[in-house]
Amino acid sequence: MDFNISEKGQDYLKRVKAFMADEIFPIEAQYHKELMAQDNRWVVLPIIKELKEKARAQGLWNMFFPDEKYGCGLLNSDYALIAEETGRSFIAPEIFNCNAPDTGNMEVLIHYGSEEQKAEWLPRLMSGEIRSAFCMTEPGVASSDATNMEATAVVEGDEVVLNGRKW
Repeated sequence: MDFNISEKGQDYLKRVKAFMADEIFPIEAQYHKELMAQDNRWVVLPIIKELKEKARAQGLWNMFFPDEKYGCGLLNSDYALIAEETGRSFIAPEIFNCNAPDTGNMEVLIHYGSEEQKAEWLPRLMSGEIRSAFCMTEPGVASSDATNMEATAVVEGDEVVLNGRKW
Protein backbone atom coordinates (compact mmCIF):
# COMPACT_ATOMS: atom_id res chain seq x y z
CA MET A 1 0.00 0.00 0.00
CA ASP A 2 1.24 3.47 -0.86
CA PHE A 3 1.37 5.62 2.27
CA ASN A 4 2.65 8.74 0.53
CA ILE A 5 0.59 11.83 1.06
CA SER A 6 -0.69 13.73 -2.00
CA GLU A 7 0.37 17.31 -2.72
CA LYS A 8 -3.06 18.51 -1.65
CA GLY A 9 -2.81 16.47 1.53
CA GLN A 10 0.66 17.87 2.24
CA ASP A 11 -0.72 21.38 1.93
CA TYR A 12 -3.59 20.68 4.32
CA LEU A 13 -1.34 18.89 6.81
CA LYS A 14 1.12 21.79 6.78
CA ARG A 15 -1.69 24.29 7.37
CA VAL A 16 -3.26 22.18 10.13
CA LYS A 17 0.09 21.88 11.91
CA ALA A 18 0.61 25.64 11.67
CA PHE A 19 -2.91 26.37 12.93
CA MET A 20 -2.44 24.03 15.87
CA ALA A 21 0.95 25.53 16.73
CA ASP A 22 -0.29 29.12 16.42
CA GLU A 23 -3.86 28.93 17.66
CA ILE A 24 -4.65 25.74 19.59
CA PHE A 25 -1.63 24.63 21.60
CA PRO A 26 -1.01 28.09 23.12
CA ILE A 27 -4.53 28.30 24.61
CA GLU A 28 -5.31 24.68 25.40
CA ALA A 29 -4.10 24.61 29.03
CA GLN A 30 -6.00 27.82 29.83
CA TYR A 31 -9.07 26.43 28.05
CA HIS A 32 -9.09 23.32 30.27
CA LYS A 33 -8.50 25.39 33.40
CA GLU A 34 -11.37 27.73 32.53
CA LEU A 35 -13.70 24.86 31.62
CA MET A 36 -13.01 23.00 34.88
CA ALA A 37 -13.83 26.19 36.81
CA GLN A 38 -17.34 26.29 35.30
CA ASP A 39 -20.35 25.07 37.28
CA ASN A 40 -21.58 23.49 34.05
CA ARG A 41 -18.74 21.88 32.10
CA TRP A 42 -21.03 21.26 29.12
CA VAL A 43 -20.84 24.87 28.01
CA VAL A 44 -19.01 25.91 24.87
CA LEU A 45 -16.45 28.53 25.81
CA PRO A 46 -16.16 31.55 23.51
CA ILE A 47 -12.61 30.57 22.46
CA ILE A 48 -13.96 27.41 20.81
CA LYS A 49 -16.34 29.44 18.65
CA GLU A 50 -13.55 31.88 17.77
CA LEU A 51 -11.16 29.12 16.76
CA LYS A 52 -13.83 27.36 14.72
CA GLU A 53 -14.45 30.58 12.78
CA LYS A 54 -10.71 30.97 12.12
CA ALA A 55 -10.33 27.35 10.99
CA ARG A 56 -13.34 27.58 8.71
CA ALA A 57 -12.08 30.86 7.21
CA GLN A 58 -8.79 29.11 6.40
CA GLY A 59 -10.58 26.20 4.69
CA LEU A 60 -9.61 23.78 7.46
CA TRP A 61 -13.14 22.47 7.87
CA ASN A 62 -14.87 19.10 7.41
CA MET A 63 -11.60 17.66 6.13
CA PHE A 64 -12.76 14.10 6.80
CA PHE A 65 -15.13 14.04 3.80
CA PRO A 66 -13.33 12.59 0.77
CA ASP A 67 -15.43 14.53 -1.73
CA GLU A 68 -15.57 18.23 -2.46
CA LYS A 69 -19.33 18.54 -2.14
CA TYR A 70 -19.17 18.14 1.63
CA GLY A 71 -15.49 18.42 2.45
CA CYS A 72 -12.07 19.23 1.05
CA GLY A 73 -11.80 16.27 -1.30
CA LEU A 74 -8.82 14.77 0.50
CA LEU A 75 -7.87 11.15 0.09
CA ASN A 76 -8.55 9.01 3.15
CA SER A 77 -4.80 8.35 3.36
CA ASP A 78 -4.24 12.14 3.45
CA TYR A 79 -6.86 12.67 6.11
CA ALA A 80 -5.40 9.86 8.24
CA LEU A 81 -2.26 11.94 8.76
CA ILE A 82 -4.32 15.03 9.52
CA ALA A 83 -6.41 13.09 12.05
CA GLU A 84 -3.21 11.83 13.65
CA GLU A 85 -2.06 15.43 14.01
CA THR A 86 -5.37 16.76 15.37
CA GLY A 87 -5.46 13.83 17.80
CA ARG A 88 -2.59 15.48 19.67
CA SER A 89 -5.10 17.93 21.12
CA PHE A 90 -8.29 17.40 23.08
CA ILE A 91 -10.04 20.29 21.31
CA ALA A 92 -8.56 20.27 17.78
CA PRO A 93 -10.98 17.79 16.18
CA GLU A 94 -13.92 19.98 17.22
CA ILE A 95 -12.16 23.14 16.06
CA PHE A 96 -11.87 21.66 12.54
CA ASN A 97 -15.39 20.13 12.68
CA CYS A 98 -13.82 16.69 12.36
CA ASN A 99 -14.89 15.27 15.72
CA ALA A 100 -16.74 12.16 16.67
CA PRO A 101 -19.55 11.41 16.77
CA ASP A 102 -20.44 14.28 14.43
CA THR A 103 -18.31 12.99 11.54
CA GLY A 104 -19.97 9.58 11.53
CA ASN A 105 -23.43 11.04 12.01
CA MET A 106 -22.92 13.43 9.09
CA GLU A 107 -21.84 10.51 6.92
CA VAL A 108 -24.88 8.46 7.98
CA LEU A 109 -27.20 11.38 7.15
CA ILE A 110 -25.60 11.89 3.74
CA HIS A 111 -25.79 8.23 2.76
CA TYR A 112 -28.96 7.05 4.51
CA GLY A 113 -30.93 10.05 5.75
CA SER A 114 -34.22 11.07 4.22
CA GLU A 115 -34.33 14.41 2.44
CA GLU A 116 -36.26 15.77 5.42
CA GLN A 117 -33.61 14.56 7.89
CA LYS A 118 -30.82 15.95 5.75
CA ALA A 119 -32.54 19.33 5.50
CA GLU A 120 -33.14 19.52 9.24
CA TRP A 121 -29.81 18.30 10.60
CA LEU A 122 -27.04 18.18 8.01
CA PRO A 123 -26.47 21.91 7.38
CA ARG A 124 -26.24 22.65 11.10
CA LEU A 125 -23.89 19.73 11.74
CA MET A 126 -21.70 20.62 8.78
CA SER A 127 -21.50 24.25 9.85
CA GLY A 128 -20.60 23.26 13.41
CA GLU A 129 -23.68 25.03 14.77
CA ILE A 130 -24.83 21.90 16.62
CA ARG A 131 -23.27 18.71 17.96
CA SER A 132 -24.74 15.23 17.79
CA ALA A 133 -24.70 12.03 19.78
CA PHE A 134 -24.67 8.31 19.25
CA CYS A 135 -25.71 5.93 22.01
CA MET A 136 -25.81 2.18 21.73
CA THR A 137 -24.29 0.70 24.87
CA GLU A 138 -26.83 -1.65 26.40
CA PRO A 139 -26.56 -4.13 29.22
CA GLY A 140 -27.01 -7.76 28.25
CA VAL A 141 -26.09 -7.50 24.56
CA ALA A 142 -22.92 -6.91 22.57
CA SER A 143 -24.12 -3.50 21.53
CA SER A 144 -20.88 -2.45 19.88
CA ASP A 145 -22.59 -4.23 16.98
CA ALA A 146 -25.60 -2.03 16.21
CA THR A 147 -27.52 -5.02 14.81
CA ASN A 148 -27.80 -6.37 18.38
CA MET A 149 -29.52 -3.32 19.83
CA GLU A 150 -32.62 -4.03 21.87
CA ALA A 151 -33.76 -0.43 22.39
CA THR A 152 -36.49 0.85 20.11
CA ALA A 153 -37.52 4.24 18.78
CA VAL A 154 -41.14 4.43 17.60
CA VAL A 155 -42.85 7.47 16.12
CA GLU A 156 -46.14 8.09 17.90
CA GLY A 157 -47.89 11.17 16.60
CA ASP A 158 -45.47 14.10 16.85
CA GLU A 159 -43.10 12.32 19.22
CA VAL A 160 -40.47 9.63 19.08
CA VAL A 161 -40.88 7.22 21.97
CA LEU A 162 -37.64 5.60 23.09
CA ASN A 163 -37.83 2.32 24.96
CA GLY A 164 -34.69 0.69 26.21
CA ARG A 165 -31.94 0.77 28.76
CA LYS A 166 -28.62 2.51 28.16
CA TRP A 167 -25.63 2.95 30.39
